[in-house]
Amino acid sequence: MDSKTIKLVQGTFEKVVPIADKAAEIFYDKLFDLDPSLKPLFKGDMKEQGKKLMTMIGTAVNGLNNLEAIVPAVQNLGRNHVGYGVKDSHYETVGTALIYTLETGLGKKSFTPDVKNAWVEVYTVLATTMKDATKELELVTPDTKKPWWKFW
Repeated sequence: MDSKTIKLVQGTFEKVVPIADKAAEIFYDKLFDLDPSLKPLFKGDMKEQGKKLMTMIGTAVNGLNNLEAIVPAVQNLGRNHVGYGVKDSHYETVGTALIYTLETGLGKKSFTPDVKNAWVEVYTVLATTMKDATKELELVTPDTKKPWWKFW
Protein backbone atom coordinates (compact mmCIF):
# COMPACT_ATOMS: atom_id res chain seq x y z
CA MET A 1 0.00 0.00 0.00
CA ASP A 2 1.59 3.25 -1.10
CA SER A 3 1.41 6.73 0.41
CA LYS A 4 -1.08 7.92 -2.22
CA THR A 5 -3.51 5.16 -1.26
CA ILE A 6 -3.13 5.99 2.43
CA LYS A 7 -3.67 9.73 1.82
CA LEU A 8 -6.80 9.07 -0.27
CA VAL A 9 -8.31 6.84 2.40
CA GLN A 10 -7.38 9.11 5.30
CA GLY A 11 -8.56 12.21 3.44
CA THR A 12 -11.93 10.75 2.56
CA PHE A 13 -12.46 9.30 6.03
CA GLU A 14 -12.04 12.82 7.44
CA LYS A 15 -15.17 13.69 5.42
CA VAL A 16 -17.02 10.70 6.90
CA VAL A 17 -16.33 11.65 10.53
CA PRO A 18 -18.93 14.47 10.62
CA ILE A 19 -21.58 12.10 9.23
CA ALA A 20 -20.42 9.03 11.16
CA ASP A 21 -23.84 8.21 12.68
CA LYS A 22 -25.56 8.41 9.30
CA ALA A 23 -22.72 6.46 7.65
CA ALA A 24 -23.10 3.67 10.21
CA GLU A 25 -26.84 3.58 9.58
CA ILE A 26 -26.29 3.38 5.81
CA PHE A 27 -23.70 0.65 6.34
CA TYR A 28 -25.89 -1.62 8.46
CA ASP A 29 -28.97 -1.04 6.30
CA LYS A 30 -26.97 -2.11 3.25
CA LEU A 31 -25.29 -5.00 5.07
CA PHE A 32 -28.62 -6.46 6.16
CA ASP A 33 -30.12 -5.81 2.73
CA LEU A 34 -27.27 -7.76 1.12
CA ASP A 35 -27.42 -10.60 3.65
CA PRO A 36 -30.37 -10.64 6.08
CA SER A 37 -28.87 -13.71 7.81
CA LEU A 38 -26.25 -11.40 9.36
CA LYS A 39 -28.79 -9.44 11.41
CA PRO A 40 -28.95 -11.97 14.29
CA LEU A 41 -25.18 -11.57 14.80
CA PHE A 42 -25.88 -8.06 16.12
CA LYS A 43 -27.70 -8.35 19.42
CA GLY A 44 -27.05 -4.95 20.99
CA ASP A 45 -28.09 -1.38 20.37
CA MET A 46 -27.36 -0.62 16.71
CA LYS A 47 -26.50 3.02 17.41
CA GLU A 48 -23.81 1.84 19.84
CA GLN A 49 -22.69 -0.76 17.32
CA GLY A 50 -22.45 1.98 14.70
CA LYS A 51 -20.26 4.07 16.99
CA LYS A 52 -17.99 1.09 17.57
CA LEU A 53 -17.79 0.49 13.83
CA MET A 54 -16.82 4.08 13.07
CA THR A 55 -14.28 4.11 15.92
CA MET A 56 -12.73 0.88 14.67
CA ILE A 57 -12.55 2.14 11.08
CA GLY A 58 -11.08 5.42 12.29
CA THR A 59 -8.42 3.65 14.32
CA ALA A 60 -7.45 1.48 11.36
CA VAL A 61 -7.45 4.40 8.90
CA ASN A 62 -5.38 6.59 11.22
CA GLY A 63 -2.92 3.74 11.72
CA LEU A 64 -2.26 3.09 8.05
CA ASN A 65 1.00 5.04 8.19
CA ASN A 66 2.31 2.47 10.66
CA LEU A 67 0.76 -0.87 9.72
CA GLU A 68 3.05 -2.84 12.02
CA ALA A 69 1.51 -1.05 14.98
CA ILE A 70 -2.11 -1.81 14.05
CA VAL A 71 -1.70 -5.39 12.81
CA PRO A 72 -2.00 -6.96 16.30
CA ALA A 73 -5.23 -5.03 16.96
CA VAL A 74 -6.63 -6.01 13.56
CA GLN A 75 -5.70 -9.65 14.20
CA ASN A 76 -7.44 -9.54 17.60
CA LEU A 77 -10.49 -8.02 15.96
CA GLY A 78 -10.59 -10.94 13.53
CA ARG A 79 -10.22 -13.48 16.32
CA ASN A 80 -12.95 -11.80 18.37
CA HIS A 81 -15.34 -11.77 15.43
CA VAL A 82 -15.16 -15.56 15.16
CA GLY A 83 -16.84 -15.68 18.57
CA TYR A 84 -19.68 -13.56 17.20
CA GLY A 85 -20.29 -16.04 14.39
CA VAL A 86 -18.49 -14.17 11.61
CA LYS A 87 -17.31 -16.38 8.75
CA ASP A 88 -14.78 -15.70 6.00
CA SER A 89 -17.61 -15.39 3.48
CA HIS A 90 -19.05 -12.43 5.41
CA TYR A 91 -16.02 -10.25 4.71
CA GLU A 92 -16.96 -9.78 1.06
CA THR A 93 -20.45 -8.65 2.04
CA VAL A 94 -19.02 -6.25 4.61
CA GLY A 95 -16.64 -4.85 1.99
CA THR A 96 -19.49 -4.30 -0.44
CA ALA A 97 -21.53 -2.54 2.25
CA LEU A 98 -18.53 -0.38 3.20
CA ILE A 99 -17.88 0.76 -0.38
CA TYR A 100 -21.60 1.45 -0.87
CA THR A 101 -21.64 3.48 2.36
CA LEU A 102 -18.66 5.57 1.33
CA GLU A 103 -20.05 6.21 -2.13
CA THR A 104 -23.47 7.12 -0.76
CA GLY A 105 -22.15 9.23 2.11
CA LEU A 106 -19.47 11.08 0.18
CA GLY A 107 -21.21 11.37 -3.18
CA LYS A 108 -19.77 10.64 -6.59
CA LYS A 109 -17.84 13.90 -6.66
CA SER A 110 -15.69 12.90 -3.67
CA PHE A 111 -15.86 9.14 -4.15
CA THR A 112 -13.84 8.98 -7.36
CA PRO A 113 -12.60 5.76 -8.98
CA ASP A 114 -9.16 6.39 -7.43
CA VAL A 115 -10.73 6.77 -3.98
CA LYS A 116 -12.76 3.61 -4.48
CA ASN A 117 -9.67 1.65 -5.53
CA ALA A 118 -7.77 2.95 -2.50
CA TRP A 119 -10.54 1.88 -0.12
CA VAL A 120 -10.83 -1.53 -1.77
CA GLU A 121 -7.07 -2.02 -1.37
CA VAL A 122 -7.09 -0.98 2.28
CA TYR A 123 -10.16 -3.05 3.11
CA THR A 124 -8.65 -6.07 1.38
CA VAL A 125 -5.45 -5.80 3.44
CA LEU A 126 -7.36 -5.38 6.71
CA ALA A 127 -9.91 -8.12 5.97
CA THR A 128 -7.17 -10.52 4.90
CA THR A 129 -5.29 -9.81 8.13
CA MET A 130 -8.45 -10.51 10.15
CA LYS A 131 -9.21 -13.73 8.24
CA ASP A 132 -5.63 -14.97 8.52
CA ALA A 133 -5.77 -14.47 12.28
CA THR A 134 -8.89 -16.66 12.46
CA LYS A 135 -7.09 -19.41 10.59
CA GLU A 136 -4.54 -19.47 13.42
CA LEU A 137 -7.43 -20.25 15.77
CA GLU A 138 -8.37 -23.26 13.65
CA LEU A 139 -5.00 -24.80 14.52
CA VAL A 140 -5.95 -24.80 18.20
CA THR A 141 -8.14 -27.62 19.43
CA PRO A 142 -11.10 -26.56 21.59
CA ASP A 143 -10.53 -29.23 24.27
CA THR A 144 -6.90 -28.66 25.10
CA LYS A 145 -6.24 -25.20 23.65
CA LYS A 146 -2.89 -26.55 22.44
CA PRO A 147 -1.63 -25.90 18.94
CA TRP A 148 -1.77 -29.00 16.75
CA TRP A 149 2.03 -29.24 16.57
CA LYS A 150 2.25 -29.81 20.34
CA PHE A 151 0.52 -33.16 19.99
CA TRP A 152 3.46 -34.84 18.21
